Amino acid sequence: MHVITLQAELDAVIAEFEKSEFVTVDTEFIRETTFWPELCLIQIASPGVTALIDPLSSNIDLDPFFRLMANEAVTKVFHAARQDIEIVFHRGGLIPHPVFDTQVAAMVCGFGDSVSYDQLVQRITGQHLDKSSRFTDWRHRPLSEKQLTYALADVTHLIDVYQHLKVELERENRAHWLNEEMDVLTSRETYDPKPEDAWKRLKMRLRKPQELAVVRAVSTWRELEARERNVPRGRVLKDDAIYEIAQQQPRDTTALGRLRTTPKGWERSSTATALLEVINKALSLPKDEMPKAPRPQQQAEGSNAAAELLKVLLRLVAEKEGVAAKVLATSDDIDRIASEGESADVQALHGWRREVFGNHAIRLVRGEIGIKFDQRKIAVFDITE
Repeated sequence: MHVITLQAELDAVIAEFEKSEFVTVDTEFIRETTFWPELCLIQIASPGVTALIDPLSSNIDLDPFFRLMANEAVTKVFHAARQDIEIVFHRGGLIPHPVFDTQVAAMVCGFGDSVSYDQLVQRITGQHLDKSSRFTDWRHRPLSEKQLTYALADVTHLIDVYQHLKVELERENRAHWLNEEMDVLTSRETYDPKPEDAWKRLKMRLRKPQELAVVRAVSTWRELEARERNVPRGRVLKDDAIYEIAQQQPRDTTALGRLRTTPKGWERSSTATALLEVINKALSLPKDEMPKAPRPQQQAEGSNAAAELLKVLLRLVAEKEGVAAKVLATSDDIDRIASEGESADVQALHGWRREVFGNHAIRLVRGEIGIKFDQRKIAVFDITE
């Protein structure tokens, strides 16, 4: 099976893909030991054309591939696109557009929550995929025929999956549902998080402003350090170490050396010296510049019972519409609607989700509709009538 390793071959095949209405795309990468995913193979297909591209080849410039990713006349089809788009963004500095994610489309079309690619292929085409090469080392050269067969199957079967789902979306008049999801998926903010916001992704165990100031500063420092060195965040400093540093607030190497979550002797390294500067700067902030822990949301009386009823309503609507419940509303959406009503700023109350589920949820909270057990079935009824 041929792998493209020369520029002339890449230029020629990309020119062929640019004539297509859509291309199916997948990537193989390794990221266990790096911050940024290491791109090892690119697979592309369209009706009548397939290509395996070796991005590790010293004879290839990937600019034509990135040009294809930015071509507005060609739809880029992925399955579970987020990591593939992250790679294109990091390596090419752009977000592919327009994009069709078959995993999201499958959920909208009622194939269940986060359906896997091999399950989707089997249900739509009847084909069984051999996934035994999924976790192989894609950096090793030469790649085996088994690896290449597996990799190519990920995009050739995707053609049939895409065409089937596209027809389903149009038949059910749900194409605009998917478009809303793709707008979020292809937003630049999704792939370019601010280092200063890294602390918000941690499980917040601390409440004091000084502790939070240290968490914020150290998390920002770790994020920048990991990106610069291209290593996983945990290789720079583990989450538990950030929490311990925030609580113990070491100001010198002696205090840093007493921590249990850092390696013995690490406090004498240049990295630790830089970290101590960050800690001391955070602790010297004026009180009004230190972050405050968000106050826990007060649960309105009866909100727990309302949440349980909303979950039943969600299942009923999901079954009726033939769409995965997870796509319509998350558990957090349900809890916030139960507690805050229409003022809840959640996805379930915006866009197509509001049309399908959100309006019903608000009517239930207001007491305008109810849920009853009728002839061995659960049903919704209008109280106002």
